[in-house]
Amino acid sequence: MRRNFLRRPYGIGEWAADALRVAGLVSVLIAAVVFEPTDAGILAFSLPALLVPRFVGVRSGFDVVYGVVVLTAAWSNVLDLYTRISWWDLVVHFACTGVLAVILYLALSRARVVPDLRGIAVPRRAPLVLTAAIGLAISALWEMVEWAGWRFISDEIYVAYQDSIGDMAIGGLGALVGGVMLTRIRLDREDALPRP
Repeated sequence: MRRNFLRRPYGIGEWAADALRVAGLVSVLIAAVVFEPTDAGILAFSLPALLVPRFVGVRSGFDVVYGVVVLTAAWSNVLDLYTRISWWDLVVHFACTGVLAVILYLALSRARVVPDLRGIAVPRRAPLVLTAAIGLAISALWEMVEWAGWRFISDEIYVAYQDSIGDMAIGGLGALVGGVMLTRIRLDREDALPRP
């Protein structure tokens, strides 16, 4: 995985994906100067997530989509889009949980925790079930982070039972769609890791 991270970008797609990682860092600096310190913290929370595709070695198209979705989720919070647009929260939970579940499945497969999709006898249902489970776990964890933020940092963070359940359900659906993508589209680079 370190080899993937240190690999020089090749082609416009990989350069674009790395530009999104730089944009994430610049976003934190902009938020620290223009917005509130908590906004800079929210954007900083996305930085480790932006680096994961580089370690995993995914194809540039997925890397770019992933980066756009993660940055959109973070900036939506800073710009208050979740409260300004009633349906935006569900769209972002669907998309963000979907791409996060896919990237975590691929990372776990590199660590030999879940079946590697390049294996000879991996049943198609494995990534469907496991990616959905990963997505539901991510959704639950996120709702706990929101609750902790509301409880210990700011009572301006919106936390409600109906909202949390809806967010987890739509996030699980996004992860299930991500699992379908994993069974149909190769999202990792051929050279990312030697075949088992």
